[in-house]
Amino acid sequence: MDKELSGVILINKHKGVTSHDIVFKIRKLFLTKKVGHTGTLDPLATGVLPVLVGRSAKASEYLLSENKKYVAEIKLGITTDTEDITGKILTKCTTLPTKSEFFMACKKFEGEIMQVPPMYSALKVDGKKLVDLARQGVEIERQARKITVFSIEPEALNESEGVYKLTVACSKGTYIRTLCADIGAHLGCGATMKELKRTESGDFKLENAYTIAELENMPYEERVNLLLPPEELFKDAEKISFSEFYTRLFKSGCEIYQKKIGTHFPVDTFLRVYENGEFIALAKVKDFPDGTAIKSIKFFKI
Repeated sequence: MDKELSGVILINKHKGVTSHDIVFKIRKLFLTKKVGHTGTLDPLATGVLPVLVGRSAKASEYLLSENKKYVAEIKLGITTDTEDITGKILTKCTTLPTKSEFFMACKKFEGEIMQVPPMYSALKVDGKKLVDLARQGVEIERQARKITVFSIEPEALNESEGVYKLTVACSKGTYIRTLCADIGAHLGCGATMKELKRTESGDFKLENAYTIAELENMPYEERVNLLLPPEELFKDAEKISFSEFYTRLFKSGCEIYQKKIGTHFPVDTFLRVYENGEFIALAKVKDFPDGTAIKSIKFFKI
């Protein structure tokens, strides 16, 4: 096993498994315990799940572009405790809005909005997952969080039954089933999410993803060759390289003061650091008493 194995594999997650189940499978397929993912998908959900292998596994906290795109089915007229079709039905309503009323309601949820995370989620409060509390019958108050819905494109699938398709582009931290529930509450009839597919996660697209079955049916070396380089995670970061002297200091953990190398990146700017044309680390510009400096935060090759 190559100890330097590091990269991203795009998984087309199938229905009925958790994101952790996918991580477990990838550990076996790539012969490493160092595996992580960039964003949970519920068992009901399908679609693109970027999985980080090897040295890349701990990089998810530094991801810069985490906007998402989803295709969902929404059913008007019912609400459930999980806000999706797998939950216990709480209310039913036979008076449904018209297609035009539904379409207009969707547009009201575009832009910056406040969203209360659902109880049935992996979000932790005081160290406990909300979903674990919910399964115990406990509901706690959750703080609304600001999210951005860049666009909602509704399409009627069965207007008489109140079933529609939503194509949603949104910021990280957006719960699509909560969005469905909130649209239903706004209309006064209630709603729940029937289906969910993630088609984009950051710069990663579903059409470039592989199913677990596809990976299982190919040789190990072929699977490894599918790994995207870790720098693909940080496309939005500026590129930089140092002289041999400063590269040696940087790799030893020293901060590189911008005034000494003639750069002027703002504080908190993320940088992709290269050595001889090869990506070696993610760095960040920080403010020190003697000025701003570039400091490594994650090495991918030493």
